[in-house]
Amino acid sequence: MRELRSVAEVRAACGDDDLPVWVAQDLTGGARAWALGEAVVSAAPAVSRRDRIGVWGNASDAVELVRHALAEMGPSYRPFGEAGLMAEVAAKVDGLQVAGGFSWMSLPAGHVPPDAGAGVGWLGEGAEGEVAELLAEHAPTSYAVPGAPGVRRWAGARVDGLLAAVAADAWSAPSVGLLAGVATAAPFRGRGLAERVCRWVTARLVAAHGRAALMVDDDNPAAIGVYGRLGYRRTRVLATHVCESTL
Repeated sequence: MRELRSVAEVRAACGDDDLPVWVAQDLTGGARAWALGEAVVSAAPAVSRRDRIGVWGNASDAVELVRHALAEMGPSYRPFGEAGLMAEVAAKVDGLQVAGGFSWMSLPAGHVPPDAGAGVGWLGEGAEGEVAELLAEHAPTSYAVPGAPGVRRWAGARVDGLLAAVAADAWSAPSVGLLAGVATAAPFRGRGLAERVCRWVTARLVAAHGRAALMVDDDNPAAIGVYGRLGYRRTRVLATHVCESTL
């Protein structure tokens, strides 16, 4: 087992898979990563509102790495990765159980959706109150909210001066930009506004980071369809956590 000391080492060890590369962030602020055989894990605190461990590779090697990462980082960390891999890992790591599933969606490196056209742009700090109100009413479960650590900036589209749809650049890593906080106010749904905003933000994330990714609930087919039209590829993942009874 070896500890990976740079983002470049993480990218090389996992074949530049975007999930562990994203979790590694920039390997500062307490983030760490390790490789063993054909597996890699990366861990970072408070990334998309959780202490996370990204898991990639061969299951038998990943089991050893997850055990090591949890011992090093602590039981608040939640390992997640491709669903089949994590089912095997959870079955073999004592005290680890599946918390739930969702989808990780990412663009191939360098893929840029066609331009969204006019009417979308970055919002100034003065609009954060509007964003917060829109999310509270129309997307109350959003992990990305104005002012949360790691949430960098918001883009939006307006209709007759009213903020109608938003999306955020949040918890982006050096080589993986993350799209989050996507929401449309109910009176403006069905007009394609979320797709326009996501298309616009995605293009900026790719320009800044080389590629983009996002997380989406599996019971949100409308959003999955939007992201698919933009070129995002879907991977079903499982998140796990350490049982309280084993602490």
